[in-house]
Amino acid sequence: MTDSMTTRPPGRPRSERAEKAIVDATLELLAEETGVAGVSIEAVATRAGVGKTTIYRRWPNKEALIVGALATAKAPVPPPVGASAREDLLMVARALAAGRRGPHGRCFHSLLGSAEKYPELFARYRQDVIEPRREMMRAALRLGIERGELRPDLDLDVTLAMLIGAFGMPASQEALPPDYPERVVDALLRGIAL
Repeated sequence: MTDSMTTRPPGRPRSERAEKAIVDATLELLAEETGVAGVSIEAVATRAGVGKTTIYRRWPNKEALIVGALATAKAPVPPPVGASAREDLLMVARALAAGRRGPHGRCFHSLLGSAEKYPELFARYRQDVIEPRREMMRAALRLGIERGELRPDLDLDVTLAMLIGAFGMPASQEALPPDYPERVVDALLRGIAL
């Protein structure tokens, strides 16, 4: 009798190397001047050195592929650990700063610039990538409110806009100073702490 935990699904096992090549190719194409318009299953397959069926086994269409690649490239926002509001917000700020490095910054600006032409793609990106990250940030703020460190009347969405905006405003190619996350959080706390 075979243990169901050790039985793999039928078919060829997924290649992590192929998946990485597909994600990398998608991000490279998205970061280029043509942006979303330059990403096609054919172009990704060619650049990644895989067949189109390898891509379609993982992602049903171009939009899912782009959102999946962007989700992979984003630095995860850690859940709040509850040591203090400042520590939780610093973890968020460091994740936001890390998200600016690599191809994601250019890719995001490409996607943002194409939002009007590809509204379904941008809506899916917001739903699948941005909103779960924002919810982790809201959780950190709620925890700070519950602990009595942050103002009880805090507008979570406005606070998030201020925090996120601090990392989106500098030019995407500009390197942030190492202490930038701490400076942002400390400035923000001066306005939202009790």
